[in-house]
Amino acid sequence: MADSLRALASLRATRWFTDDAVSDDLLRSVLETARWTGSARNRQPWRFHTVRNPEARAELSRCGAYAVHLRAAPVVLLLALDLNWSDAALDGGRVAQNIMLAAHVLGLGSCPVTFFPEDNVERVTALAGFSAPWQVRTGIALGHPAPSPAGRSAIPTGRLSLDELWTSD
Repeated sequence: MADSLRALASLRATRWFTDDAVSDDLLRSVLETARWTGSARNRQPWRFHTVRNPEARAELSRCGAYAVHLRAAPVVLLLALDLNWSDAALDGGRVAQNIMLAAHVLGLGSCPVTFFPEDNVERVTALAGFSAPWQVRTGIALGHPAPSPAGRSAIPTGRLSLDELWTSD
C-alpha cells in the first residue's frame, strides 16, 4: 500500500487528549485544508465555529449520548450546515472527513460527534451563534492525542474484510 493510502487508512478516532493547546497556526491549517473540500455546485454549505472555553466545552459534552469526550478536547470545532440544500448533509460529511484527515496529517487527534435529539441541535446552534438556515448537528474534538486509559473498550474494534463489504455484478 502506498504511504499516502496508509496514512488515510490509519486515521482513528481520538477521545483522549493531552492538556496541550492546539496552536492557531495548526487550527488555521486544518480549516484552510477543509475549505478546499468539494461541494455540490461549489455551494460550500458549511461554516465553522471553534470552542476553546472549558465551560462551553462542558456544556457541549452534555448535548448527546456520545459527546462526553468534548469536555476534554482542547478545541471543539462545530460544523454548521445550511440544510436547505438537499445535498448539504453529504457535503458536510465530506468536509468533516477532510478536517479529521488534515488534523491527522498534522499530528492531531480528532473524533466526530453528533448532537441529538433536536433540542440539543437547537442549543448547540445557538451556542455557536448561528440561526436559520444554519444548523449544528456535528462537532469534532481536536487535540494532541493522549494514551487511552487501560481497560476494555465498550467500542467494537477491528474492521470487516473487504469481501464482506463489497459486492459486484
